[in-house]
Amino acid sequence: MPVQTRTFALDTRGFADVVDLTPRLEPFLREVGASDGLLTVFVPGATAAVTAIEYEEGAVADFQASIRRLLPEDIPYRHDARWGDGNGFAHVRAAWLGPSLAIPVEKGRPLRGPGSRWSWWISTTGPAAGPSSFNSWGDQRRVNR
Repeated sequence: MPVQTRTFALDTRGFADVVDLTPRLEPFLREVGASDGLLTVFVPGATAAVTAIEYEEGAVADFQASIRRLLPEDIPYRHDARWGDGNGFAHVRAAWLGPSLAIPVEKGRPLRGPGSRWSWWISTTGPAAGPSSFNSWGDQRRVNR
């Protein structure tokens, strides 16, 4: 089964910014001709993460507030003491959430529940533009809709 990978840049505001990736997923799957299989969304680096969340104002605000409560920016981190770069909180936040998300694909569409959107979350010390990638694994035949 062939694997198709595409890399793209994504601009964020940093500090627990949440970006909706859903509008990018289906066009990618159509472009590579994916039918049934697995879609992996991956962000390289140690200060970014990918997760799934209902992408609406309230859920996003609750998510951001919970990240700030659980993993605050304004406490001492040993990473900062060693490197002096002030982004220890971003490394810890990213480690808790993880750098990738595997999404089942059926009939050329990512499977998701009502209201679910695939979001990319980054927590850096400021605005960032970073690479991300989609990787499709599975049956790569054109889907008639």
